[in-house]
Amino acid sequence: MEGRGVKMRVLTFGEIMLRLKTPGHERFFQSSKIEATFGGGEANVAVSLAQFGVDASFLSVLPDNPIGDACIGELRRFGVDTSRVQRGAGRMGIYFLETGANQRASKVVYDRAGSAMASAVVGDIDWARALSGIEWLHITGITPAISKSAFELSIEGLTEARAKGITVSCDLNFRKNLWKYGVTAEEAMPQIASLCDVIIANEEDCQKSLGINAKVSVTSGELETDKYKVLSEAVLAKYPNVKKIAITLRESISADTNAWSACMNNRETFLISKRYMMSDIVDRVGGGDSFAAGLIYGLLLQQDAEILEKFGGERMADDQDALEFAVSASCLKHSIPGDFNRVNVKEVKTLMKGDASGRVQR
Repeated sequence: MEGRGVKMRVLTFGEIMLRLKTPGHERFFQSSKIEATFGGGEANVAVSLAQFGVDASFLSVLPDNPIGDACIGELRRFGVDTSRVQRGAGRMGIYFLETGANQRASKVVYDRAGSAMASAVVGDIDWARALSGIEWLHITGITPAISKSAFELSIEGLTEARAKGITVSCDLNFRKNLWKYGVTAEEAMPQIASLCDVIIANEEDCQKSLGINAKVSVTSGELETDKYKVLSEAVLAKYPNVKKIAITLRESISADTNAWSACMNNRETFLISKRYMMSDIVDRVGGGDSFAAGLIYGLLLQQDAEILEKFGGERMADDQDALEFAVSASCLKHSIPGDFNRVNVKEVKTLMKGDASGRVQR
């Protein structure tokens, strides 16, 4: 695997769940079969980074039972370090997925109340140990949404990371069906954003999580790039600690056909990526997580001279390169079933260079 052995210590923190999906494009329980795998925002990022050769660790609280054991085994199979995972009382969270087609949208049903991660409280995680040797900490807006205690743990971890000089990133990931413990996303997420160096979002995340509205439609299927520039500038103005914000741009023509691109504002330049037209989408769940992983990878390759040397000149020259890598990686994810993005650096760079033919490789 290209890049294997390169040491860039990234820690992701959040909940991994049991994913129960209907076969193909069936409705829930249309048949007696269901596909069981694992997935969750921060775990998806860790798996992608490990596929790119990054030394990635995942931190969570999992139940001390055979289901938790199987989950840890699956993460290890992808090269993710699980030594920081803690075991606790409770259950594993579950989400049910029904994949849409044409004009029928995909549906997700969560069943995660009382999970080991949602039940964990401040003091359950030794953050000094968890952050030892870490260069980058990544979280999503899903973790603070699952419970009040998970929100408090997130604040505790991000605060400790900033005190240690660790780069902090957050994919805002607004999930309206999760904020049910008496606090809204718009009340909680600004506290998370104020502790971040890098924010990743889509247009709805900025509106619903941060209360920042640039009058960008999330459902029209069309993009007005100048409005995204205004939106990114508004986020950076409100959060002076944030160095960069990347916004994914999804044009949803149908459940099966999307256009996919992204933009980034690094306080100096507003950057726009190449646009990919994706038809016959296999699985879009985890697409945003694969973008986050690609962006983290690209940004890391700029800031460490030793890492660049190990890559023999195959470097990310600037933020534009990092953005293009992230969009290409996440474009490829839409062709892969499951939450995890099973692609390597060489495959992503091939698409970056314009080879989108899908021809058989012999």
